[in-house]
Amino acid sequence: MSTIKEQIRADLTTSMKARDTAVTGTLRMILAAIQAEEVSGKEARELTDDDVMKVLARETKKRAEAATVFAENDREELAVKERSEAEIIARYLPSQLSDDELTALVDKAYKAVEEHTGEAPTMKQMGQIMNQATALAAGRADGKRLSSAVRAKLQA
Repeated sequence: MSTIKEQIRADLTTSMKARDTAVTGTLRMILAAIQAEEVSGKEARELTDDDVMKVLARETKKRAEAATVFAENDREELAVKERSEAEIIARYLPSQLSDDELTALVDKAYKAVEEHTGEAPTMKQMGQIMNQATALAAGRADGKRLSSAVRAKLQA
């Protein structure tokens, strides 16, 4: 079993004992999403920590998008709820890269593609650079942030 999943279950028990309804509800939703991922596809499988991280990142992104929509439609109380759920989920994700770290990571991916192709990458090689950068980021940067940084590097 995934160590992250075990930690979430332990934290769920703790939050239930503490009668913390916000954390309890969020952790139950996370576990439900993980279980849904485990049984999706042709046969059930046990998720690895990396798979659980992907599920958590997806759930965090959903919460952020929902909070934005609620805020745009003057439903601030629901936006606050979504943001607090995203914060609870983010506890289990690795810390996000700073802007300087992200720039250094994109530079490294750019140089790797440059060495592989033998010439300076252009926008045509953006996919190759994104593949390298995504592997280097290992879940510590959102795809949108990563894409923007790569695009900025290529246009510079």
